[in-house]
Amino acid sequence: MTAGQRARALDEVLEVTTSLAASMRTVIEGKPEVIQTALTALLAEGHLLLEDVPGVGKTMLAKTLARSIDCSVRRIQFTPDLLPSDITGVSVFNQDVRAFEFRPGAIFANVVVGDEINRASPKTQSALLECMEEGQVTVDGRTYTLPHPFIVMATQNPIEMEGTYPLPEAQRDRFMGRVSLGYPNARSEIDMLESHGQRSPLDELAPVTDAATVSRLIHAVRLVHTSDSIRQYIVDLAHATRDNSAIRLGASPRATLHLLRAARAHAALAGRDYVLPDDVQAILIPVWSHRLILSGEAAQARRSSADVLRTVLDRVRIPSPGF
Repeated sequence: MTAGQRARALDEVLEVTTSLAASMRTVIEGKPEVIQTALTALLAEGHLLLEDVPGVGKTMLAKTLARSIDCSVRRIQFTPDLLPSDITGVSVFNQDVRAFEFRPGAIFANVVVGDEINRASPKTQSALLECMEEGQVTVDGRTYTLPHPFIVMATQNPIEMEGTYPLPEAQRDRFMGRVSLGYPNARSEIDMLESHGQRSPLDELAPVTDAATVSRLIHAVRLVHTSDSIRQYIVDLAHATRDNSAIRLGASPRATLHLLRAARAHAALAGRDYVLPDDVQAILIPVWSHRLILSGEAAQARRSSADVLRTVLDRVRIPSPGF
């Protein structure tokens, strides 16, 4: 791709994501940083975990992004009795043709909204592992490719809530980012009462792009330049988490890859065709905080993963200008 073609592709990224963000802001009040993270995960071919207490708009955010894109959307309501085959699909014997045929499950969509994922059993949660990492499903020895683009936006309540199962480490590591919406400020909550009090803004939300366009944007983001020093910076950050006494389980190699992809998407959203250290720093906490397991001493001191990652950022040398 020539420099001119790359510039035009990035212009399209800015144009489409600006429209997407504007569309989402009509429903999600006062949370621009959350919308930014959701779009970053979409462009970086990642999956997003929305964790917070009930009633703050986790499912609304996922449904808003899904409705803003003209593509296939499926919603999975995770419950204790949900089976893995409900997600992946099942082979059923067809009496007419005297053979088994595959009936796709709810995972076969461009955007999959998983509501309250940690209310399903660990066995059912594990059905998502292959889907999220490899974009495919294997049932009865046969592999089926999922549509592209493909993103899982899952919501979960804090593990202290009744009837929840904590997500295993392997499952959390497959989510590119985790965000917490938090409570809105007073002004945003007043606006929400005005806009949501009589009708749902989702009813009037029209798609602003389609799956084919999103696929083009993803391809454009892959071409964003990342220098050797930026890649070294990401690896240095990962090693700093693995050698930190406050962290029992540090960032995995998958975490470094996700951070690189997210940094490219963050740069593209800023209109640049190259990654800066600022992009890495801006996206580090949403991308890595849910993957780390803190030591017992850090947990007793009530330190959060975000606090520890800020310390890591302060200690790791930033690449010099001209990288």
